[in-house]
Amino acid sequence: MERPLDKQTVDNICIANGLRNAKELGAASIRQFVSVVKDIEAKMGVEYIRMEIGEPGLPAEQIGIEAEHEALLAGVGSKYPLITGIEPLTKEASRFVKAFINLDIPPVCFVPTVGSMQGAFAAFMALTQMREDRDTILFIDPGFPVQKSQCKVQGVRYESFDVIDYRGKKLEEKLEEILSSGRISGMIYSNPNNPTWMCLTEEELEIIGRLATKYDVIVVEDLAYLNMDFREDRSKPFEPPYQPSVARYTENCMHLLSGSKMFSYAGQRIAVVALNPALADRCYEGFAKRYGNDGQFRRNFIFNILYVLSSGVPHSAQYALAAMFRAASDGRLDYVGHTREYARRAARVKEIMIKNGFHIVYDKDCDQEVSDGFFFTFGYKDMTGEQLINKLIYYGISAITLAPTGSTRQGLRGCVSMISDYQYDELDKRLQLFSRDY
Repeated sequence: MERPLDKQTVDNICIANGLRNAKELGAASIRQFVSVVKDIEAKMGVEYIRMEIGEPGLPAEQIGIEAEHEALLAGVGSKYPLITGIEPLTKEASRFVKAFINLDIPPVCFVPTVGSMQGAFAAFMALTQMREDRDTILFIDPGFPVQKSQCKVQGVRYESFDVIDYRGKKLEEKLEEILSSGRISGMIYSNPNNPTWMCLTEEELEIIGRLATKYDVIVVEDLAYLNMDFREDRSKPFEPPYQPSVARYTENCMHLLSGSKMFSYAGQRIAVVALNPALADRCYEGFAKRYGNDGQFRRNFIFNILYVLSSGVPHSAQYALAAMFRAASDGRLDYVGHTREYARRAARVKEIMIKNGFHIVYDKDCDQEVSDGFFFTFGYKDMTGEQLINKLIYYGISAITLAPTGSTRQGLRGCVSMISDYQYDELDKRLQLFSRDY
């Protein structure tokens, strides 16, 4: 690229996608942004440096593909799957969680979902139905923007705060302030964090767990990027170090585990929710009154909530995930080693950005440098996130603003998954052009 893209053409494409012009890109949804970029590429014949969507940039694990193929050939495509999940999946999910998180959760406490998106949607619904006096979800931000959209769709109240301002012991005071209101039914965070790639420490998880027990709040732990803090090697099954988890400090928790990033199996929309056994068996009056039963969490979560969202999870995809869990636990599939490629890409992209006058917005993880991984955050001078993306779009670079993630800082979220080696030089060239102009 020798010069910025034609402004009028880019603006016209934005308008065709429901925006008034490129200045509204900061408010666009991720999928809307994807549509804009694809249309610009098609119209103008330019390949973007795509960092706006968190899509796997590695091939789907072959073990999963083969298992799914075998399942289809065996005839599962004509049969409704059990809403509770096929036995091989729940069994292997239990073993996988033991192997890589060192948690003892029985197979009966696992249920498949159509990606962790469905798992989170169902969780928000369950947590705000089970007690009539608890109507609010707390987001420990920054976080995945669509999860707040899920709350909006359901009419569920939510609160949030940016954890960067409350790391370590400061987190306890902030959580006490919010949880003591008595309105919070559940709280959610991702670890590693989307979008910053910060990781909550054992001290912070102990605080969250202890206060969750104190105020009887359910923690939803989003482990989409399980063991992808590459500052230490967590690739060996049944050997420490393990993925840190709030489950060591409270029984009030559930976990979202997705095949999308761990196994690059995003296209088949397959995940599991792991319920803490104590939570699974607990009975709630809100469920009992609404559904006319004993109010048990597990049964209502599966048979009254997940069932109406989708009458089961694709049969063959369950066999794929079971096979990948089994292979990882056996030590035959090094998914941590495979996904380490994202750390390599992130380190290279950050180096190019800093060289051209950009900065990393969330650069520290308590007293450490933030890990390199799937996502990172970046900014330029004193530009807001909206101002920055409104300009970068004309230089063939796409990313989303931090504002929808609940961040209090200005900048953009970049995902390195779709960047190929041949694009590094072009990224450098485009950023040089941008920094010359601004």
